[in-house]
Amino acid sequence: MSGIIGKKIGMTSMFNAEGKNIACTVIEAGPCVVTQVKSVETDGYDAVQLAFDDKKEKHTTKAMQGHFAKVNSPFKRKVVEFRNFTTEVKPGDVVKVDICPEGEFCDVVGTSKGKGFQGVVKRHNFAGVGGATHGQHNRMRATGSMGASSFPSRVLPGKRMTGHMGNDQVKIVNLQILKVMPEQNLLILKGAVPGAKGSYIKVEF
Repeated sequence: MSGIIGKKIGMTSMFNAEGKNIACTVIEAGPCVVTQVKSVETDGYDAVQLAFDDKKEKHTTKAMQGHFAKVNSPFKRKVVEFRNFTTEVKPGDVVKVDICPEGEFCDVVGTSKGKGFQGVVKRHNFAGVGGATHGQHNRMRATGSMGASSFPSRVLPGKRMTGHMGNDQVKIVNLQILKVMPEQNLLILKGAVPGAKGSYIKVEF
């Protein structure tokens, strides 16, 4: 398995060979610098560390400045490790979008949009109490009964209730790579990927 780091540009659509209009996501993937190659002997596991998206020196810690200096790389914003990296690389190499196999399938990891504190109707698709008759005036989107009375006299763990929604790491599997555009460092995937525009995406294939 190999991979690359990217940034979500947005969504669009394109036509396939049968003339069907397909929703797709455009990702700016790479170029990524190989900042470290880990091995079982030195680190206890095999992994390849990639870095993506330039940033200024004043926004980089001294430790990371030294880390990037080892491979003569500009300072980067996003550093991600890929386990079981099948492509042969060494520190200082540049991984570009052309390593992505067009037409094959990939897994995408991103951070979903944060929704803040939400109620049960939005968070868990509860129906609410329904009708507004019989004295109901402020219970339309309320949680309602939670089922527990004298026993066990508490709300059991895992109960679907109000709370923080979104801003979670989400993995979407088996998205088809519709098109690879090496000149523009663009990757077009079928369907939607988690995250807002401009958020970082980890693509594994």
